Amino acid sequence: MAPRSVLLGIGSNAPANIVTNDDMSKRMDTSDEWIVQRTGIKERRMGLAGSKWSDFVVPACEKALEMAGVKAEELDYIIAGTLTADMYMPSGGCTLQMLLGAKKAAGFTVAAACSGFVYGLTIADRFIRCEPNLKILVVGAEMVSQRIDWEERSTAVLFGDGGGAAVLTGSRPEDGDRGILASRIHSDGTKWGLLYIPGGGTEHPAYDGSDPKAHTVHMRGNEIFKIAIKSMAGACEEVLADAGLSGNDVDWVVPHQANIRIIEMVAKEFGIPMEKVIINVQRYGNTSAGTIPLAFDEAVRDGRIKRGQTVLMPVFGGGLTWGATLLRW
Repeated sequence: MAPRSVLLGIGSNAPANIVTNDDMSKRMDTSDEWIVQRTGIKERRMGLAGSKWSDFVVPACEKALEMAGVKAEELDYIIAGTLTADMYMPSGGCTLQMLLGAKKAAGFTVAAACSGFVYGLTIADRFIRCEPNLKILVVGAEMVSQRIDWEERSTAVLFGDGGGAAVLTGSRPEDGDRGILASRIHSDGTKWGLLYIPGGGTEHPAYDGSDPKAHTVHMRGNEIFKIAIKSMAGACEEVLADAGLSGNDVDWVVPHQANIRIIEMVAKEFGIPMEKVIINVQRYGNTSAGTIPLAFDEAVRDGRIKRGQTVLMPVFGGGLTWGATLLRW
């Protein structure tokens, strides 16, 4: 059997600053009841003024490396799924390469919005299938608080900062059937206008004096809702078919934590009981590319996800992008 890509370790982190729904209500016309009813979110983490993406991402990477028993200098690649790295250039991957001391690693960034972690896992899996001895750090983390339009409550209440990382390498005989069983990614650029940040590129450069709101998240939530459910459920069907498994074979679903209603509808669409779904959106909000590694890491460390169990991770984000990874932990 060809080597699989095995996750040796996982880690996560988020800023210490907690922003509750009551805190949000002091800044805009909203309430705890309004937010919880529509999103399931009770609080989220947000970096304080002067903090940056790498401040909470580096500790997440260090936790993943420690669990994996891998030193930073052993890494061959660092793939950072993010839109909010410390700088536009160098990439988030290069910044982490420097800060972690991963001297031989090639670092780069994958810009797939909320789908960044699953995109990164898929890319790493393809690398490792070609070169099983590679050691790759995949990161999914965002500092979305700097991209919020505080006058648009329907989006402002959704987002928070945080994320995580995973260390992957090729499977060994002692790993048995552990590893990534299947991974699929998709995009549809024709629907970009449903979820986007217009500023910062060559169409609306950061220095052109445009409205500051051009550099914040724009979302048509009602239209995104149905597309997200259908796309995530479809990606789940694809990876299970690729692996020759069914929904009954899945021990846990760790979905993108956009909001509780989408999570519930995806589970219903796919026939997965909510008892098998890992949820932490109530405490972190939508951390974009950071949601899946945050939830996955928590469930591994508190003992819910156990070695040998099958985990399904569907995601949907701006681009539009979506996909799913199926693995045996």
